Amino acid sequence: MMDSGTLWQAPFRGSEPVNATITIPGSKSVTNRALILAALCDSPSVLRRPLHSRDSALMIAGLKNLGVGIEQDANGDLTVTPAPLFGPTQIDVGNAGTVMRFLPPVAAMAKGIIHFDGDARSHERPLGPVIAALESLGVSIEHGSRYSLPMTLNANGQLKGGTVEVDATSSSQFISALLLVAPATKEGITIIHTGQSLPSMPHIEMTVSMLREKGVSVEISGNTWSVKPHVMHGSDSVIEPDLSNAAPFMGAAMISGGTVVIRDWPRSTTQPGDQLRDIFTQMGALVRFEGNNLAITGTGTIHGIDIDLHDVGELTPSIAALAALADSPSHLRGIGHLRLHETDRLSALATEINALGGSVIEEPTALVINPAPLHSGVFHTYEDHRLATAGAMIGLRVAGIEVENIETTQKTLPDFLGAWAQLLNGGK
Repeated sequence: MMDSGTLWQAPFRGSEPVNATITIPGSKSVTNRALILAALCDSPSVLRRPLHSRDSALMIAGLKNLGVGIEQDANGDLTVTPAPLFGPTQIDVGNAGTVMRFLPPVAAMAKGIIHFDGDARSHERPLGPVIAALESLGVSIEHGSRYSLPMTLNANGQLKGGTVEVDATSSSQFISALLLVAPATKEGITIIHTGQSLPSMPHIEMTVSMLREKGVSVEISGNTWSVKPHVMHGSDSVIEPDLSNAAPFMGAAMISGGTVVIRDWPRSTTQPGDQLRDIFTQMGALVRFEGNNLAITGTGTIHGIDIDLHDVGELTPSIAALAALADSPSHLRGIGHLRLHETDRLSALATEINALGGSVIEEPTALVINPAPLHSGVFHTYEDHRLATAGAMIGLRVAGIEVENIETTQKTLPDFLGAWAQLLNGGK
């Protein structure tokens, strides 16, 4: 494994077309939600084709530390066996938003002392709304004045539930965190979002859909979600491929020409990444279903785009990489919340593209990208997996791009280097 200071020479493709069929690993968002729900069921569950990455490994380790039984088969499938939750224990969240926000409500139903900590960046990421919500529900939590990590829960073995007000302006995960545990509480939970805006709504819709698949009643009225108590049963389910992680591979077809086929693209899904089909079509690609697969063909031209990415912010780095190589300007709007992700993604994208000769204007909640001739250089990643894949995309068109710490892609793409090599070698 490379260390964080290692530079990876991004493969240069120029105008040589790519033609490949790619299998995208399971969705991080679905995998980590499915793990939580399986842990709260009354019987074992089997999760087939889950994602195995740093984020999912942290979720699995956290649940196991709380007493949940999780076994991995030789083919990667997971068997999750619910058990009484207990401490004392420590949970490492790394820099995984789903782990730092989804596991504290689960831990609130354990019995004992549960200590949470993570990477240095995790101390800077917003967690206050989850802490405040749990405290309002009667959970005893020791934390600093900033309502952030590290923190310690003194859990009494149950979570009564009730009505909570949450400002989820900075992350939809605050809503999902409470929704996921609501069926297992004594009274259920009613969540009222009090903020002015709510980013990444498709992720909340994903959570609601997965709850309803378990037979849970979720009533929605405006910015209020009400979930009644419900005994969830274990099940056997298949995790969808992570459509957001398809973005750099789809982008490769647009940058270099040729056709990339993504296996097993669902016809109906709540994943935000499904919007790539429409977004990339607007940017000049030809996108079509071929049976169970999705094919994207580059036309030799990438068009700029004016688009509000508020609900699909995680797609921004890949779209920004394409916009830097487009034939007209782009305006990527509604993405101020990305400043609070693994890094400040707006600042990082502007800094790195401009360092290569680009012309990116950073606004408080948007990026204006004016295409300009790019040159070789180092693309820094700030420990952010999506910055790393954006650098790889630019390197296809611009010779001499070196990406710092490409291994950070393991957060959601455990073998990005192997998949990228397969893509460029025409593998199937």
